[in-house]
Amino acid sequence: MCAALLAFGSWTLHPARAQSADAGPSAFIQKLGTEAVNTFAKKDMPRQQALGRFKELLHEGFDVPYIGRWVLGRYWNQATPQQQQEYQRLFEQMIVRTYADRFIDYAGVTFKITGTRAETDTDTMVTTQIIRPDGPPVAVDWRVRKRGQSYKIIDVVVEGVSMGVTQRQEFSSVIQSNGGRIEGLIQALRQKTAQPG
Repeated sequence: MCAALLAFGSWTLHPARAQSADAGPSAFIQKLGTEAVNTFAKKDMPRQQALGRFKELLHEGFDVPYIGRWVLGRYWNQATPQQQQEYQRLFEQMIVRTYADRFIDYAGVTFKITGTRAETDTDTMVTTQIIRPDGPPVAVDWRVRKRGQSYKIIDVVVEGVSMGVTQRQEFSSVIQSNGGRIEGLIQALRQKTAQPG
């Protein structure tokens, strides 16, 4: 789901196309990127401190509980409250374990905001390009949802592929291969997050 987190490197803001009257979503993406760059440019930061800051940025930028529920899909309502709670905890741990080190170490790219477009009354897609020194640019779009006066990322679309949809399909496949039991997915997440980092 959060593979595009790896794109946070050197961020450069370019004028967005005037497709939305609300400049908040692109400003939000710019602010989050600036914070990431300023934080992880400090190569001497202790790993535990860097991991802690990664978690802070994750919660600041992404609606992790919403993404977790959406990714589980129809199985969310089939889970017991205890299963829901453990699943959400393991889902966040999976994101951190999978992406934190690569996120912290990633460098050498520029991030260009190319436009915005309104998707719904509350959702805006911020379109960007990741400019890599050793390859063609990558199109990454961030679905940003307005919640009151704040914003949260609820999906990332890399080269037209939704990370949320991809993760949802993977989780559904795991559940189906375990006889439709949510516990099968939870057990798989336990094993994944228990493995040495």
